[in-house]
Amino acid sequence: MTISFRQRKADMFELYDVVELREAIPGEDLPAGAVGSVVHVFDGPPPAYEVEFADADGRTVAMVTLRTDQITHPDG
Repeated sequence: MTISFRQRKADMFELYDVVELREAIPGEDLPAGAVGSVVHVFDGPPPAYEVEFADADGRTVAMVTLRTDQITHPDG
């Protein structure tokens, strides 16, 4: 199966992107759908992302290294 450039780009994230969890991370008390920000990009391979999750007051509640398949852009 060939993956188009557009599909590859959709699966890439950049520093400060807002991302959404595709799956829960129970050990961090993060449910699927939790929204965080990319704070570091690891080139890989495979690529990985350090994502910061904050509460409503802006306090960090978790910092997790995630794979591309664990996060998505909130609008897609």
